[in-house]
Amino acid sequence: MASHTADYKDLEQPVIEENKIILIWSATVWLVVMNTTMFNVALPSVLSELSLSSSTASWIVSGYSIVFAISTLTYSRLSDFLPIRKLLSIGLALLAISSIIGFFSQDFVWLLAARLLQAAGAGAVPGLAMVLAGRYIPISRRGKAMAFISSAASLGFGLGPVIGGLITQYLGWHYLFVVTGFVLLLLPLFRKLLPHEETQKIKFDYLGGLLIGTGVTGLLLYLSTFKLPILLVSIAALLWLWRHIHKVSTPFIQPALLKNRQLVKLLGIGFGAFVSHFSALFLMPIMLAVIFNKEPATIGLLIFPGAILSAIAAQFIGRFIDRFGNMPLILFGQVFLIISTLSFGMLGNLSPFVILVTYMFMSTGFSALTSSISNEISRILDKSELGAGMGIAQLVQFFGGAFGVALTGLLIVWQGDLPVEEIYRNIFLGVTGLLLLTSVVFYQYRRSKGRQSI
Repeated sequence: MASHTADYKDLEQPVIEENKIILIWSATVWLVVMNTTMFNVALPSVLSELSLSSSTASWIVSGYSIVFAISTLTYSRLSDFLPIRKLLSIGLALLAISSIIGFFSQDFVWLLAARLLQAAGAGAVPGLAMVLAGRYIPISRRGKAMAFISSAASLGFGLGPVIGGLITQYLGWHYLFVVTGFVLLLLPLFRKLLPHEETQKIKFDYLGGLLIGTGVTGLLLYLSTFKLPILLVSIAALLWLWRHIHKVSTPFIQPALLKNRQLVKLLGIGFGAFVSHFSALFLMPIMLAVIFNKEPATIGLLIFPGAILSAIAAQFIGRFIDRFGNMPLILFGQVFLIISTLSFGMLGNLSPFVILVTYMFMSTGFSALTSSISNEISRILDKSELGAGMGIAQLVQFFGGAFGVALTGLLIVWQGDLPVEEIYRNIFLGVTGLLLLTSVVFYQYRRSKGRQSI
């Protein structure tokens, strides 16, 4: 496989209008991420209007999460052989079609189909963004680009509940699909600005894709059901995948990536960051509602400043990455995340404004950490491994977010006899322990990198 892709990647890359592309792509990331959080707010209205049980409606969220995770890796892997331009066009077209289906859906089956199709299209946006930056933007400016894209995602997380609540309350949940449909307007701009690339003729590893899809789906379902047969099927699929990728010439995931210890360390650090951030996003609304009796609209407004600050800080984070490298920003992000989780646990019950300020620290640290990790991964990987490597990174990070939410929910149930303040404190202290562990991993990564440079 490397012989096919390496020849292509080593050719002189075309010059692109990177500022325009990054701006438009960040807007697309913002819409895609906001689409996820908007619909979470609308679930109570969907439950009521379609007369669904909570367990049935949960498939609208979990199904989207599963398909999104798998499609992100698939698009990233395909970018090693197919033009980014073509893959993104397919993804945005699927988003537009699913928006039409969702807007006119009147029962659960069509709504679920629309959400799954949305996820299949949306997966093209985050993974391909990092591949594009790693492939076409010089190292000296890559940090700024990746930070800008990451900040758009943070802004989507913050704005999603606010905009989703307003649209659902005044127009109805069907109109949430109209917002996502706006991405179709961006497609002509992408087709004009994205570079023309050659198509590499290879035999795509469909079995490998199916196995990793089964493995990841099983793990995510196990986190929500804790049914042992699902876990066993997932483990069996992943073990089969490991054997399979060593036997084919163009595997879905190159074995060298999974054996790259430096990459695995970076994946672990990113996993911890997503666990902490998504756990906080899940817990903050609960804390504000249970402890301080805040309404949904007020909760959204209290979370919103953190997202805005992250977006503003992105340009400075990117400049720091380009000037000083990734290591200081990874350290900065981890320190801010640890301070934030400790503050949530020890002080979060004092005032809603403590939560507001603490999340401002967390969102900035999260943006710095994820941007610098993506940039670092793009630097340590060979160009022939970039698409699959970025896809794996996105998959692991997304799984970390899902894992954080599922584990947080379980810990709330398991500690049901304790006072609510103590429940939240224990969870945040546990997340702090995970971040301290990933800090040790980062120390080992830095030492190994220092030895390699000697």
